[in-house]
Amino acid sequence: MGEFSVMRKTASFGCLIAGLVLMIWGLAMAIGKTGNTLRGGALVVGAVLFFAGLYLFPTFKHHRTIVNIIFLFPLLFAFAVTVIIPLVLGIGYSFTDWNGIKMKGFVGMANYTRMFKQPGFIWSILITFLFVVFNIILVNLVAFLLALLCTSKIKGLGFFRAAYFLPNLIGGIVLGYIWQFIFSNVITKFTTALFDARYSMLSETKTAFIGIVIVYIWQYAGYIMLIYITGLNTIPGDVLEASSIDGANATQTLFNIKIPMIAPTITICTFLTLTSAFKQFDVNLALTNGTGSVADFMGNYLTNGTEMLALNIYSTAVINNEYAFGEAKAVLFFIILAVVSIVQVRISNKREVEL
Repeated sequence: MGEFSVMRKTASFGCLIAGLVLMIWGLAMAIGKTGNTLRGGALVVGAVLFFAGLYLFPTFKHHRTIVNIIFLFPLLFAFAVTVIIPLVLGIGYSFTDWNGIKMKGFVGMANYTRMFKQPGFIWSILITFLFVVFNIILVNLVAFLLALLCTSKIKGLGFFRAAYFLPNLIGGIVLGYIWQFIFSNVITKFTTALFDARYSMLSETKTAFIGIVIVYIWQYAGYIMLIYITGLNTIPGDVLEASSIDGANATQTLFNIKIPMIAPTITICTFLTLTSAFKQFDVNLALTNGTGSVADFMGNYLTNGTEMLALNIYSTAVINNEYAFGEAKAVLFFIILAVVSIVQVRISNKREVEL
């Protein structure tokens, strides 16, 4: 038994050392831009040997923890590479003059002070909040009504559920162009016939904003509907039966039993709607590309009347090639979204307790 433990320890340390050496060598080749055909294999083999060494590590007390870390590593690594590291680097770049390729120096808070001097950016924040408020109310209201319909005793429930959910399967860019065609070519035929005037909702800022809200509700309500259906189906049937025996009508059952019992579902749906509405980008880009005139805002004439926050950040970084400035706006966007989401969840959880 002792000899086996020694052999296992030797194999473990050998794999660990060999794995680290190969990974360091592979990274060194990547930095030095030499041995391009070998660095990938060195990194993969090194990682395999390193984790094999961890698995063979002869410490039985922590062996299960080590195995759990090995299995969780791919997910944690992907999360770190796609979320944590870009977030940290983005915060760092927001204090520089980085142009996407190189940076000349550190500029401190200059990007942050500059953004608040841009009337167009302040306008984007305001209409984003307005968009979020409209959609939290309307999407959840429409989705809840559809869920009530799809949990009733009418025929063809499967068809209705699939039909209402179908718009969510269409990509936002495609959806935007489809509705752009509808607003500009289909609805205008009706306005021409009825009012003898070819009028498109996208031609003015106010109506274009309403059009974006309509498209978002049409796309997202079906997805939220499915979550509400799940919540409504978890209500015990004997509770509903008891309320019916006690003489409660449909309205009383809805407001006194169904809604209080699906309070956690309402919290989830409200959170999902809030975060999704804040991050609205693709429909905004395809439908109006942020265009729209605002005659007088903070003493300025604006041409980005329908440009919401995510699209404003994209335009700053990618279109105008001001990546550090865009990173500063993105950091502020992250802070706003995090604070609003935390406040919303806390209020909703408090409301759940009251119900």
